[in-house]
Amino acid sequence: MGRSRTELMLSARWTFRRLMAGLALALAAMMATGVHAQNNNIRATLVAEGPVAPGEKSTLALRFSPIKPEWHGYWSNPGDAGLGMVLEWDLPDGVTVGEPQYPTPTRLLIDGLMNHVFEGDYAVLVPLTLAEDFAGSGLLEVSVEAFYLACTDEICVPEEASLSVTVPIGASGASNPAFAQYRSAIAPRLDSAARFQQTASLLRIAIPLPASIDVGEPHVFVGNRDLVNYADAQGFAREGDVLIAEIPLARTGEMPELVEGILRLGNGDGLRFEARAGDVPSGGTRLMMRGSELPALWILLGGALLGGLILNVMPCVFPILSLKALSLAKAGGGEREARLEGLAYTTGVILACIALGGVMLGLRAAGEQVGWAFQLQEPGVVVALLVLASLITANLLGAFELPGLSISQGSTPSGAFTTGLLAAFVATPCTGPFMAAALGAALLLPAPVALLLFAALGLGLALPFLLLGFVPALRRILPKPGQWMETFKKVLAVPMGLTALALIWLVWRIGGMSFAVGAVALTAASIAIVALLLGARMRVERARKAVIAVFSLVAIMTVVAMTRNFAPPVADTSSATLVTEPFSAEALQRARGSGVPVFVYFTADWCLTCKVNERVAIERDATQAAFEDAGVVALRGDWTLRQPEITQFLNGQGAAGVPLYLWYAPGASEPNQLSQVLGPDSLVTLAQQSQALQSRALQSRPVQSQSLPPRDLAAAR
Repeated sequence: MGRSRTELMLSARWTFRRLMAGLALALAAMMATGVHAQNNNIRATLVAEGPVAPGEKSTLALRFSPIKPEWHGYWSNPGDAGLGMVLEWDLPDGVTVGEPQYPTPTRLLIDGLMNHVFEGDYAVLVPLTLAEDFAGSGLLEVSVEAFYLACTDEICVPEEASLSVTVPIGASGASNPAFAQYRSAIAPRLDSAARFQQTASLLRIAIPLPASIDVGEPHVFVGNRDLVNYADAQGFAREGDVLIAEIPLARTGEMPELVEGILRLGNGDGLRFEARAGDVPSGGTRLMMRGSELPALWILLGGALLGGLILNVMPCVFPILSLKALSLAKAGGGEREARLEGLAYTTGVILACIALGGVMLGLRAAGEQVGWAFQLQEPGVVVALLVLASLITANLLGAFELPGLSISQGSTPSGAFTTGLLAAFVATPCTGPFMAAALGAALLLPAPVALLLFAALGLGLALPFLLLGFVPALRRILPKPGQWMETFKKVLAVPMGLTALALIWLVWRIGGMSFAVGAVALTAASIAIVALLLGARMRVERARKAVIAVFSLVAIMTVVAMTRNFAPPVADTSSATLVTEPFSAEALQRARGSGVPVFVYFTADWCLTCKVNERVAIERDATQAAFEDAGVVALRGDWTLRQPEITQFLNGQGAAGVPLYLWYAPGASEPNQLSQVLGPDSLVTLAQQSQALQSRALQSRPVQSQSLPPRDLAAAR
């Protein structure tokens, strides 16, 4: 049958794109200065592993070495632009070579085009075989003309090299030790065959891979040219021992007989696969979402802005915002001073959010499994937050005045900037409504767009104070300065003091009792030192310095003792109302396979929203009773300390942090993601609805055997 008009248009579009890419490369080569083979930007060498006997095999290596780090070479399928290597061999009769074997490539995205490249030194291995009746002896001369492309981010140069190597003929002897390193970089071939399936817009590949292998953030390099859109985000799911990849198609209606490629794991290792047409499972546990599954950018920006705005009512942020508002009211400056204050505070908040987001993206690019509020999974950061919260509490109680949070001394742009940094840092423990989808999408989007989302989050957090600075009517609403301010400061000390107490509890939770005692001692020493530095002047300067030195020594010794006594306690859920199991991919798969509803929730001891939801909706007798009646299995994922498996699962659900609540109905392929703010009876209602559906399903079946009620189903697992 003839091809449809749409298919012809798609084919023409991609043909035109390839022609333009080739023309651009040719023009770049013409503009470049002449480069001779001996002066190539990527130098090539042909190396033999060792002797080879008639009827046996050996290996050759084409070793490539860029003269400067900015030059890179290309995989056999170069991607949207570039050229694959071409080899023209000059071989004696009875000598054959096989297909080149490449290392696992990396991705290079430039102006929306995805290239598959090698950076730094790399080697391509080529099998060499001698026929059994090969009559030669002594030395075997092998030559090849290699044609390849060398590029930087700005220019590409087609290069060629005439290479030769002498291979001894005879029994296997000493081999080149460098080949062990070359082979370790080559992606090994999977023993089991993969399967692929084409839908209207996707290439779906089922790759056999044991569930015990941590895939991190994988990527599939498809060897078939122009079959998929290389730059589009790929989706991944896990169904037992099968990894399911979903890759947007570049052309439709033309199905290849075989799909070849390399699966690159998050740690940089690669696995070669061959896939033939067959059934590919649907559903499974989602690991990564495709870009097309994400909301529009303006929706994500709005969510980040609103999410940041809501953070202002958190108990650790509200006192800081209130103090800045009071200092602005008491300063009584003009319009210019108020605007400078608002801009300085906003700049500090936005820069802090961008910095935290940038560090998170950088760690993820380096292979670390981290998410939003990752810094709170580090005990040292939690201790630093404890010291800060305690200092602010002491400041509010009148022990001393921190320069950035002073009312009596007014405020300055530099103080407002520092306070903005502080407000953003202490606001990170929680995610709330609207910001979850935005931060989850930031993990999948290009870095500039992701940083834009973090900037929007910061703008939302800074928006109330920014409006105070730029809208005089809002400033006129503020109460006039007076003695009441000092009283109000002490009132604000209550939520900040509760935050400090919560951090002491968190320090104990993540590091044990000895670690917590050390943190409290360090906090006390820090408050004393600051009080001496900023408080009342001592008459004798030497005595003042001596006291500070003593407290500093105590602080140093405390830090050393804390480091030695760090011992995270084992999680104890024996006192919890809701009966749960620890989350793992295997536990989730087992629970879903039992045919009962599954509730999965992810929490952390430093997440205020999580703890409120647990008290209001999860840890309730009514919830436990409803779950028992409906046979619900509850899984709890504790993300207080870094858990790579949990981080990976959160990413796959489009969540950058906690809380996350998922409800798996029996037989459903995808979970229902619940709101981040749970109502008191929300889980009870879900369980009752599920129980009603199960009862109707049992009643509609023919009476052939006695069925167990839902409560007994849970007990019979």
